Amino acid sequence: MDPDSIFWAIFVFMWLVYLWETYLSYRQRELYRTVTKIPENISSIMDQETYEKARLYNLDKSTFGFYIGVWGEIEHSLILIYGGIPFLWRVSGEVMQKYGFDSTYEISQSVVFLIMAVTFSTITSMPFTVYSTFVIEERHGFNKQTPGFFVKDQIKKFFVSLAIGMPIVALLIYIIQIGGDYFFIYVWVFLLVVSLLMITIYADYIAPLFDKFAPLPEGELRTKIEELAKSIDFPLTKLYVVEGSKRSSHSNAYFYGFFKNKRIVLFDTLLADYSPVNADKKEGESSKLETKVGDSGEATKVEENTKGHKKTGCNNDEILAVLSHELGHWKLGHILKNLVISQVNSFLCFAAFGLLIDQQVLYSAFGFDTRPTIIGLIIIFQYVFSPYNEILSFCVTVLSRMFEFQADAFAKSLQHSSNLKTALIKLNKDNLGFPVNDWLYSTWHFSHPPLLERLRALEKTE
Repeated sequence: MDPDSIFWAIFVFMWLVYLWETYLSYRQRELYRTVTKIPENISSIMDQETYEKARLYNLDKSTFGFYIGVWGEIEHSLILIYGGIPFLWRVSGEVMQKYGFDSTYEISQSVVFLIMAVTFSTITSMPFTVYSTFVIEERHGFNKQTPGFFVKDQIKKFFVSLAIGMPIVALLIYIIQIGGDYFFIYVWVFLLVVSLLMITIYADYIAPLFDKFAPLPEGELRTKIEELAKSIDFPLTKLYVVEGSKRSSHSNAYFYGFFKNKRIVLFDTLLADYSPVNADKKEGESSKLETKVGDSGEATKVEENTKGHKKTGCNNDEILAVLSHELGHWKLGHILKNLVISQVNSFLCFAAFGLLIDQQVLYSAFGFDTRPTIIGLIIIFQYVFSPYNEILSFCVTVLSRMFEFQADAFAKSLQHSSNLKTALIKLNKDNLGFPVNDWLYSTWHFSHPPLLERLRALEKTE
């Protein structure tokens, strides 16, 4: 194929994917808009008032998502059509020349190029981030950030991501350049080591840059969690609470570590009776905490506490039920299976990349007369592989839902079924998760099964 044919084939596919995603979102948004009365099969787990709040919240998010999608697709199309990528590469080259470096310093130019691209993306997306946080989330009672905290948090995220990402990209390009015909093997090993290293250091060294971590205090909950871990031979060594409620009302619980050195981290918003952030608040001041797990609206924990409003959240037994589900992923080997799948995919993709990297026609299609390695990575992984990536994403979503059902079943085998059900119901309400889902939208997008499906699965063998 000639360069123009390749470009327009990629461009058309990009728009077909966008139209498909827009169609799916429209199907779901129509449910938010039209199903105003709570269905009979849901009335036993949610009242009409909460249902209406959930409907309006999700309608706002979906409508806002539609406008973000339109803007993003138009922006992306203009960048491609008018040569935004080669323009930015030329500008990065001019910056290098200004400081006395020519085109032979490709790795340095690639880093400058990426810094410019990330900066541009951050600036153009920031108005949407601000609106989402301080209008939509604020309107529905979920935002906890002050403007000052938000600005500092965004700046910190920007520089931390550059500090971590740029050295990795530079080493990746270097390995590709010196690796010879079998560079993809060395690249695969390098990225495997990086991914394992990031899993190891993230919670200990990176996450504390944004949130405060503290040991879970001694007490009934800590004792029960330690007993739960021991009962399934989970090698728990440390148990933390992360103070995430200052920045966001969304929260979670997770574990990390390798071999015999595992840690569990609970967000303070997960614990009904643990809120050090709010301990110094005067009586009557508002406080909102929320946790979300899954794409369908289920939550690990949501908590809202305002004057005159009853506090809700997870009790100790419900927290144990949720942790039983999470530890089920470990016991059933889901973590290892996902790692193996991702690494096999990475190896195959870089092997294919090795066959395409020297094809000048691909670079010419995007306006390049030369073959910069970073541009090859962008063109091949973001555009040429896009049909494969769409199929892979759907398959991973299907597999993830299967794993979620299995983890629920594992929690049930530990006699936590009833507490897991009440936790899912309670937290779905607090998180304003909408319980009515379009089957096609949820099939394509939900990595976690919808609430009613999970409840039915938990009830099947009771």
